[in-house]
Amino acid sequence: MKLKFDKALSLVAIGVLSVIGSAQAASVYEIVNIEDFDLNGTLDGTRNGYAMAINDEDELVGISKGKNKLTVDDVDDSIIDVEDGISEAETITYSVYSEIEANNFTFISSENASVGSWVPEFFSLAGTFDPSSTDTDSDDELIVNDVDTYFYGINNNGVKVGAYTGEELTLDYEGTSTTQEYFYYRDFEMRGIAVKNDIEYPLLPSYTTYEREQTADIDAATVEVGGWSVASRVNSNNLVVGYGSTALSSSSEDLIDACITAAEDTDADNPIPTDICVQAWQYPDEDYGTRYINYQTRGFVWDLDNLDEDGLPELTVLELGLTPDEDSTLIYTAQGLGINSNGDVAGRSHVYRNGNEDDLYFDAAYWIKDANGDYQYNWVEMDDEVYYSIAYDINDSGILVGSYSKYIDGYLRSKFFTLDTNNPEEGIITPNDFLTSLSDLSSKPKDINNQGQVVGYIESTYDQEKPRPKVGFLFDNNTSEFVNLNDQLTCESKGYEKNTDGEWVRHTISVEDGTGEILTYGTDISIVEANSINEDGTIVGTGFILKPEYQYDIYGELIIGENGLPLFELDGNGDPVTSYLPRMVVLKTTGGEACSSSDVDDDDESYERLGAASFAWLFTLPLLWLRRRVKK
Repeated sequence: MKLKFDKALSLVAIGVLSVIGSAQAASVYEIVNIEDFDLNGTLDGTRNGYAMAINDEDELVGISKGKNKLTVDDVDDSIIDVEDGISEAETITYSVYSEIEANNFTFISSENASVGSWVPEFFSLAGTFDPSSTDTDSDDELIVNDVDTYFYGINNNGVKVGAYTGEELTLDYEGTSTTQEYFYYRDFEMRGIAVKNDIEYPLLPSYTTYEREQTADIDAATVEVGGWSVASRVNSNNLVVGYGSTALSSSSEDLIDACITAAEDTDADNPIPTDICVQAWQYPDEDYGTRYINYQTRGFVWDLDNLDEDGLPELTVLELGLTPDEDSTLIYTAQGLGINSNGDVAGRSHVYRNGNEDDLYFDAAYWIKDANGDYQYNWVEMDDEVYYSIAYDINDSGILVGSYSKYIDGYLRSKFFTLDTNNPEEGIITPNDFLTSLSDLSSKPKDINNQGQVVGYIESTYDQEKPRPKVGFLFDNNTSEFVNLNDQLTCESKGYEKNTDGEWVRHTISVEDGTGEILTYGTDISIVEANSINEDGTIVGTGFILKPEYQYDIYGELIIGENGLPLFELDGNGDPVTSYLPRMVVLKTTGGEACSSSDVDDDDESYERLGAASFAWLFTLPLLWLRRRVKK
């Protein structure tokens, strides 16, 4: 087998082959959202796409992230085909002195959609509009979204759940600036949401308002801080699991008190309004991403089929894994992340291990209803060597999947585990993944179906001194079979086609740049994360597709050559740089054969002016895709 420098397969698959040694007998899969040897896996106008969940009706929900840094004129004037290469993404920064701009968008896709099989279709959540829209306002300015939206789950009834940010609000700026007209803020930072029968239901947390009590020296005051909530999954009975705010931390109360006091200062020339001051503290810190307004957080279950007098789904707060001291100033957190048809919840919570108050940990947990219908907390027992753990999902048979973090051979690793909640005394089981004993490959599960099939991602190489590329995995809890999904793909799904001699070769792509030269490179597709699997075994997740990168000047403008085409980014040797974009993938079982190294011909001489591939994307797999660096 030859080593190829320009292909992801040369780093990822070779490393995996060295781990596995031989192919296993799992089902063969094909990627069904490939169009013209490209992944049709994100919304127009965005760079990255992620499939988050799929139901048994072959309907999925996903997230597109990162608007292309290309002007409308670039595309309209045919300067560039946005699919030819990788453009820079817009840099989104937040400040109370600038307008809020969104960078995350929700989409749906299905096998039998009217727009086309497995074509990502924009879904307007919380009043958002398509990121590719070129609509303008009365001043002929491009209208932009100010609400970020996220989908995380969908059930067989078509109910979709996720989260969204508050819309942009403004206050008149009364300072001395001649250019600043408004302050910009929002009522809340994140709110869970469910869409049932085309009706949107905001999923409120139990805490949204700060009340300052009256004292002899201080007046009472009320501040709408908004709170925080996220919906993670929804089961077949329309129960939604997630988490949200139940109180402010004591340090956050102090910050808000200071905002109120500053706004009431009649001696100040330009006092900052309380809402604006609080908003500035709600935004993450520019350097470290730290949020200074923090909440006590608990797991939630919302019932979409039972609405309260305000027309909102009834809320159940899941108990924490410990009872804090009344005078404690610590922030305690619990999260609901998965739910089965019985209403059993998987997640994590702060807990005192073995009841010892000196041993505070953030550990995997599950909540099951007792005979009275009340949820009871259950700790997933961990040994003292484990630093923290988390449970992602639980199926109808009570098999829970999660991961724990501990040192293995001197390195902190995450290991995938299962637990039979019907027999918790048996403890967790750590699959041996690709070996016959415990490996040091980090792995995390994301979903388990009722057939006992688990999907997630795992590291693919053993080099302890370098970042390790990740690949999607499929694990059968009944047989303990653990496979790399890339080794179960057909040749077409990896970017190969048959030549005139009947040999499998990489499909070649040729693109002209601004110098008039032609870049020719091979299509390269790999699965880096599996997020969800339905009862038929259909898997959705994230794949990488190889693309060339464009050049930008110091002002962030696309560099165009004399022929009107953009210039490709070059490495130190003058060769074009190719890199990888994350895109939605949909995998279906097929009767074909899995592609092996003996099936394909990867001859270097078959390519002209091959680019040097940038593998940075392979080393940093996104998990939640929610965090971004922002300014206050």
